[in-house]
Amino acid sequence: MKSVAEICSDLIRFDTTNPGSGERPAAEYVATLLADAGLEPVVFESAPRRTTVVARMDGDSSDALLVHGHLDVVPADPAEWRLHPFSGEIEDGCVHGRGAIDMKGSCAMTLAAVLGMRARGERPKRDLVLAFLADEEATGDYGSRHAVSEHRELFDGVSQAISESGGFSVASDGHRVYPIAVGERGTAWMKVTAHGVAGHGSRPAVDNPVATLVHALSRVAAHQWPVRLTPSVAALVQSLSEITGRPIDLDRLDDEAARLGPLGGLFEGQIRNSANPTMLEAGYKVNVVPSTASAHVDGRYLPGLQQEFLETIDRLLGPKITREFVNLEEAPDAPYPSPFFDELAGALVAEDPQARPVPYVMAGGTDAKSFARIGIEGYGFAPLMLRPDLDYFGMFHGKDERVPVEGLEFGTRVLTRLLT
Repeated sequence: MKSVAEICSDLIRFDTTNPGSGERPAAEYVATLLADAGLEPVVFESAPRRTTVVARMDGDSSDALLVHGHLDVVPADPAEWRLHPFSGEIEDGCVHGRGAIDMKGSCAMTLAAVLGMRARGERPKRDLVLAFLADEEATGDYGSRHAVSEHRELFDGVSQAISESGGFSVASDGHRVYPIAVGERGTAWMKVTAHGVAGHGSRPAVDNPVATLVHALSRVAAHQWPVRLTPSVAALVQSLSEITGRPIDLDRLDDEAARLGPLGGLFEGQIRNSANPTMLEAGYKVNVVPSTASAHVDGRYLPGLQQEFLETIDRLLGPKITREFVNLEEAPDAPYPSPFFDELAGALVAEDPQARPVPYVMAGGTDAKSFARIGIEGYGFAPLMLRPDLDYFGMFHGKDERVPVEGLEFGTRVLTRLLT
């Protein structure tokens, strides 16, 4: 049987860049591993080469757990990397390459745990649904959204799910904290457009949409979003206060996040809504004032704060700007505290007695949003024990992405303990 590091390395060697040539080769590899272990994977495509694999493993309870991950990755420029991003090379105790952290390493842990259970003849304590999805790095239209709308029956009986991003260790001042995600911010990707009057660039502009748009985007970029402490983030802050033995001042959370270093990074992006202009499009010639100018804005909002977010955006953009959604997703929120959270925490502590599990809300979004649409409660739990010198968040979509072999082995043990 292949080791978890070998599976991770194999998966990285498939270039599944999104956008690109699709996930099919990696999906076929996963399906072969599952079939060789005696499972019956279902392989389907939402478009040519946009491939997803789902398999079910019977357990002692029909109340099923979904374990899902995505096979696509974001682009990587080989010229910027020390090792080729699709080499999957194992060096210095790490598996290197695009997707090592996000999230072929996690898919490898899931596969290693399940294949190990099958080889030992172990039966999970509840039915498992395993999903290896396409298109998470875009909108999920070709992956999780397609799966829940066109293949809903594959997820019958599923009440809870685990996936990225949580269960990783954050070391600081002798503490080893493991955030377990119980929610994530909602997504509001918007195209905003200014309309004006076209004219010659040498003459005084009647109504220049480029200027209108630039002023609006400046207001959005400069806006100081107020702190909104949701119950889950408040629980995280309280847990960190208890772990560090020093109260965290709720009136100075930005300063406190800076003081706490890596631990502060667990809440600094989760205490407010945000909106970042990311793309611009206007004009076609230097001496022509165009009639329209547009931009894209990446908006994120906390659970329960969608309306407040949109009202603020409209005020900042002003009456001369129209907006349309490129992607709008609710902010899913799983129960906390809960018996299942305790199970996740217990699996970590059993493998690392120094582990301090805490609740966590993700700043970004995952496929959990799609599964929340069909009533599945999603938790971020892809366990990894990391070396203190590895910047977990920095490797998401960053260069020289890598994951420790020991961390993958630790995660495989945690998952096996959770599932059996």
